[in-house]
Amino acid sequence: MEKLHIPVLLSEVLAGLNPQAGEKYLDLTAGYGGHAEKILDVTQNYKDSVLVDRDEFAVEYLKGKFKDITIIHDDFYSAMLQLLESGKTFDLILADFGVSSPQLDMGSRGFTFKEAAPLDMRMDKRQTLTADKIVNHWSERDLANIFEKYGEEKPGRAKMLAKEIVHHRPIKDTKELADLIKSKTHGFSKTHPATRIFQAIRIVVNDELGIIEKSLPLLPKLLNKNGRLAIITFHSLEDRLVKDFLKEETSLGEESELKQKNKKPITAGNEELFINPRARSAKLRIAVRN
Repeated sequence: MEKLHIPVLLSEVLAGLNPQAGEKYLDLTAGYGGHAEKILDVTQNYKDSVLVDRDEFAVEYLKGKFKDITIIHDDFYSAMLQLLESGKTFDLILADFGVSSPQLDMGSRGFTFKEAAPLDMRMDKRQTLTADKIVNHWSERDLANIFEKYGEEKPGRAKMLAKEIVHHRPIKDTKELADLIKSKTHGFSKTHPATRIFQAIRIVVNDELGIIEKSLPLLPKLLNKNGRLAIITFHSLEDRLVKDFLKEETSLGEESELKQKNKKPITAGNEELFINPRARSAKLRIAVRN
């Protein structure tokens, strides 16, 4: 599993958070513990640190990897509410909003179209909404809306693909959906024509943007004075939410709770991109609690 998961922008995260011995660490999207392992190696404060993930496979892996540390199996917004209610605060917070490589590569999860897999895409198997319900039961208008809004498809193409999906129902798996989209695509593209559609469906299934939007204002409340915050985003929609939040937060002058350390997002260098091509869309933003 560790070979499958390469923590993105690891050296940049370590430089930005600058962990010190004894500091309290909160990882809101711990995944398979790549970032957490390196940060906790420095802080050595397992007792006061917390790892969060909504994926049961990641949680089980974390429990086997880390001892004497609190692990919360929930989405990060729900976990943040729980931590705030219990009065917890931290010196270091990391939120990596990307889908982890093991999720993408585990065919049965339905996140990818490299092989035929169930239309699932749930990060948390306990929830009821699946990709199958969206693809095979939502209206043509609703499909077009999410393809345009969350897949950032052009309106005409979004409507065309929604119409084709409804016409070819029932669609049984990820490969059938991807092949249908590809068959309606003309011209050359660097990425698979189904990439944006799968992104849109995944975002809706997991309420990704809604959870981020609700969570951002809670971050300063969980940070101690001079505490550091690192946020990693992977596509323009989530990055825009983070960018706008930090811009608004740091524009309040003396009333600002956060100060942004880097005006422009930090991105992966050529060496990392060679090892981990998925890092090409990653953007890191660092802020400090005033």
